Amino acid sequence: MAAPLSSMGVVPDLRSGPARKPELAVCMIAHITAVKMPTLHRHAEEKFFVSAEGRKEPVPSIHDPPTKELSVVVPSYNEEDRLPLMMDEALDYLEKRQKRDPSFTYEVIVVDDGSKDQTTEVAMKYCEKYGSDKVRVLSLVKNRGKGGAVRMGVLSSRGKKILMADADGATKFADIEKVEEGLKNLQPWPNQMAISCGSRAHMEKDSIAKRSYFRTLLMYGFHFLVWFLCVKKIRDTQCGFKLLTREAALRTFSTLHVERWAFDVELLYIAQHLRIPIAEVAVNWTEIEGSKLVPFWSWLQMGRDLLFIRLRYMTGAWQLETRKCN
Repeated sequence: MAAPLSSMGVVPDLRSGPARKPELAVCMIAHITAVKMPTLHRHAEEKFFVSAEGRKEPVPSIHDPPTKELSVVVPSYNEEDRLPLMMDEALDYLEKRQKRDPSFTYEVIVVDDGSKDQTTEVAMKYCEKYGSDKVRVLSLVKNRGKGGAVRMGVLSSRGKKILMADADGATKFADIEKVEEGLKNLQPWPNQMAISCGSRAHMEKDSIAKRSYFRTLLMYGFHFLVWFLCVKKIRDTQCGFKLLTREAALRTFSTLHVERWAFDVELLYIAQHLRIPIAEVAVNWTEIEGSKLVPFWSWLQMGRDLLFIRLRYMTGAWQLETRKCN
C-alpha cells in the first residue's frame, strides 16, 4: 500500500485557529465521506461477453499477458444513434491498417453502461459482422458512470496499448497515429508506463466564439480548478481520446476512485504522482450533438470532485494502491 500524498511532500496546513477552521472542516468532510476504493466486483452477468455465435465467453483480464497490439475501449450510455458512425469510422481504419500490416492486431470493446435504449443490440451487429475476436460488447448490469465504464473495459482488455475513444466519434479516429507518435516520443518508458492524451486546446479560441458567455466562464473556471488542484501541465484533461501502455493502464485504472465525468483528472493526477510520462497531442475534434453533459450541474459536480480528489489524497483517505477485479 502506498503512503498518503502528505508523505510525498504534499502537506495540508491544518494549524488551529479561527482562520483555519473552514479549511479544517472541509478536509474533515472530504476525509470522512471518502469511499476508500470503489468496488471492482463484477456482477455474474459481467464476467462473460456474448460471442458472435451466441456463446458466453469469459472476460479476459488486464493482469494476463497481452495478445493484441491494440485495444479500443468505447464507453457507451444510450448511444444507439451516435455509436454507428463512430464504429464505422474506427473499424474501417483498423481493417485497412491490418491489411497493410498483417502483424497489427486489434479489438474494440464497447462497454454498454446500463443503457436504456438499444446500444447493446447496435454494438452486437458489429460483433456479428467482424467476429467476437475483434469486436466485443460488455454490458454492465447498472450504470457506473463514464469513468466506471471505461475502467471495466480497460480491465477486460487484451492489448499492449489501450485507447479510450468516445462513442460520439468527435475525434477523428485516424488521429490515433498522432497519439501513437506522442507515446513513442516518450520512450524509454519507465517500467513500461506512458500515456498520450489527445487535446483540443489548440481549438480553444474557435470554441469560445461559438459558446455563450456563461459556458465560457464555466469552462475557464473548470480549467483553473484542474490546474490549481490537480494537474498542472496538461491543458485539456477532458478529451476522451487517450492512449496508454498496458502497464500504465493497469496502475492507474486499478487505483481510480472517481467513476463520473472527472475521472480523467484523477487518472492524470495518479499518473503524475506515479511519475508516468504524459504527452499531450493536438487532434481533430468536432462537436457532436447529443452530449450527456448537463452544462451547469455536470460542471458543478466535476468541481466538487476535483476538490475531493486533492483533499482525499492529501489527507490519506485515498491512497495509490493497485487492486485486482473479481
